[in-house]
Amino acid sequence: VSSKKRAIEKAAELIASNDSRLEESALYSQLIAREKVSPTGLGKGIAIPHCRMAGCNAIIGSLITLQSPIEFDAIDGLPVSALFVLIVPEHETKVHLEVLSMLVQNFENPSFHSRILAASDSESLYLAAVSDASKVASNT
Repeated sequence: VSSKKRAIEKAAELIASNDSRLEESALYSQLIAREKVSPTGLGKGIAIPHCRMAGCNAIIGSLITLQSPIEFDAIDGLPVSALFVLIVPEHETKVHLEVLSMLVQNFENPSFHSRILAASDSESLYLAAVSDASKVASNT
């Protein structure tokens, strides 16, 4: 993947291929439209492209690591090597903001951040993501 648009296109393709209720081109359009309003490059190599979408009945998250970092208009100007794509049902504005806030907090945790970026395959990526999620859940 060589660009932000291409990364979002691949993410939309991946998510839509796993959820028949979502149409790939509509998802891509929503993610790009949101990106034009305000870039979602969080900084430190992470981006959180996100949108609310009709036809989505539950929160969908997809954590994607890139083989090579790409320019993503991140707030720190650094290229991005991991995307957490978040899709939320169209009417769930409050939930959308709550989940985004939780994701930002997780990615600001240096341990979580390092493990996500160091993951070399889907299994290690999943384990890195859920190990902190279980700690957060047990602390609340």
